[in-house]
Amino acid sequence: MYYLVVFVVLLGVELLYFRVADHFNIIDKPNERSSHTRITLRGGGVVFYVGALVYFVASGFSFPWFMLGLTLIAGVSFVDDVRSVTQRVRLVVHFVAMLLMFYQWGMVSLPWWYVVVALVVCTGIINAYNFMDGINGITGGYSLVVLGGLAYVNGWVVPFVDERMIYTMMVAVLVFDGFNFRRKAKCFAGDVGAVSIAFVILFLLGRLILETGDWSYIIFLAVYGVDSVLTIIHRLMLHENIGLPHRKHMYQLMANELKIPHVVVSLLYMVVQAVIVAVYLAMPGMHYACLGGSVAVLGIGYVLFMRKYFKLHLMVK
Repeated sequence: MYYLVVFVVLLGVELLYFRVADHFNIIDKPNERSSHTRITLRGGGVVFYVGALVYFVASGFSFPWFMLGLTLIAGVSFVDDVRSVTQRVRLVVHFVAMLLMFYQWGMVSLPWWYVVVALVVCTGIINAYNFMDGINGITGGYSLVVLGGLAYVNGWVVPFVDERMIYTMMVAVLVFDGFNFRRKAKCFAGDVGAVSIAFVILFLLGRLILETGDWSYIIFLAVYGVDSVLTIIHRLMLHENIGLPHRKHMYQLMANELKIPHVVVSLLYMVVQAVIVAVYLAMPGMHYACLGGSVAVLGIGYVLFMRKYFKLHLMVK
């Protein structure tokens, strides 16, 4: 009954947001960097934040510092969806939000350099997750796979968080997917959506890693991680400004140059990540071997794909 009520509430919030976004013209207009061709409502991923807020209230206000950090990072991201926010302001807010999450994790007792490294890495993960949000279904679909894997670990391997938190976020993702994971999306997640769900997933992964001491659980983000890191390296090799928008991610080449339907590309990313998680969980004594093998296979696949198809991107330019 709880999850049914959550679904109805979040669906109502999403439909209400559509009316607000339409009234205030919160839209995403296609440009030369876009992978879509239709004007579409932006910010539908606000339902992820609302899902976290629903759990926060229903749980008796669990994880208040995390929730404060999520509110800050979702707030600045939503403002950025409506009107541009300077990179400096975004970065400061992201750092503050991360520090609040670290405090919730109980990391304040660790050496300062440990916190600094974690701050840089976590901020990078948040931004990479945001950069990967470029086609219909990819953010919602990929997040559903990651949350599903975390739910399995929490229920069958090692409990690290209240299960309602994971399942509530899965309901929020399903509501969003109903409007985004299709050929003609009703809405896009926007920065508020991509950043919010990334922050939630990072919080859950962090709790799991700190609970077990097993850093190999970062494999839950392997597909996004390899694509993002190798794309940055590729752009540096091309002497490009990595801070500027682009269309050089593997999924972008699939959708734009190869004309593969968005939902098919998103499903491919989902399936690959799901297979990696399944193999990883099936081999509990070889976690780090699975991590290394997955990164190697994904990396080789990325290089081979780019060697064969990147010329199509250059031809379009």
